[in-house]
Amino acid sequence: MRDELSIKDVAETFDVTKRTIRYYEEIGLIRPERNLQGRRMFSPGDLTRIRLIFRGKKYGFHLEEIKEMIELFDQDPSGVSQLERTMSYGREKMQEVDIRIGELLELKKEMEAWMERFEQELRERRGETL
Repeated sequence: MRDELSIKDVAETFDVTKRTIRYYEEIGLIRPERNLQGRRMFSPGDLTRIRLIFRGKKYGFHLEEIKEMIELFDQDPSGVSQLERTMSYGREKMQEVDIRIGELLELKKEMEAWMERFEQELRERRGETL
């Protein structure tokens, strides 16, 4: 496998559009080098960044949060600052997930109650008795 990939290769690798990759470059999440023809060439480091972007999106992080975490690693190669900030954001996301789980459980409970009412109504309309 080549050390560097074209934007087409990267888009295919991550199953996204080239526009998505260009957008990540526009907002500073990635900084691919350009070849002599001016085409973007993505290094293994760029691919790692893109993987981090998609992982962050999977867990509900906003692109600005992802950018901050990536930039922290650039500023502090030890990774300490990045890990501290990632953990802080992670705790916030976990709280959001807990709240959402509670909301979904409440919604499920309400739906179950409605289903019981509907089933009772259906039995009554059919003239069924227990």
